[in-house]
Amino acid sequence: MGKKRIVTKGGEDAAQITEKITSATRSKGFAHKALEKGRVYIRASYNNTRLIFTDEKGDVICWASSGSLGFKGPKKATPYAASKVAEILLEKISKLGVKSVDVYIEGVGGGRQSALYTLATKGLNIETIRDITPVPHNGPKPPNLRRV
Repeated sequence: MGKKRIVTKGGEDAAQITEKITSATRSKGFAHKALEKGRVYIRASYNNTRLIFTDEKGDVICWASSGSLGFKGPKKATPYAASKVAEILLEKISKLGVKSVDVYIEGVGGGRQSALYTLATKGLNIETIRDITPVPHNGPKPPNLRRV
């Protein structure tokens, strides 16, 4: 069983169509833009771990999540899944020539530290680490006293 070739009505196969799409995005300046520095947002919840890479302005360049890697159910929030997500994101941004990043961590999930450690040990220069987890500073109104 070899590779299957998808032929459209116009006679173009899938490789030619994807080449048209990638060349169109390159001309707009979205894909394969050389970056020296960027931001990595780590969002670690109880259910999933997502890593998002943006440029300095905040435009999303690429992302990865443990659900997109094939982890299902409670395995998505494990530290192992978070380290694998960080490795995939590093593979994606290594093509862009990124040398240093600022890391923003949000959430209380189990993948916070392992994703950060993976980014640091794989040769990426981390300049700042900032925790942007929202913290309530007043909370809801307490319930009224029970009248008997």
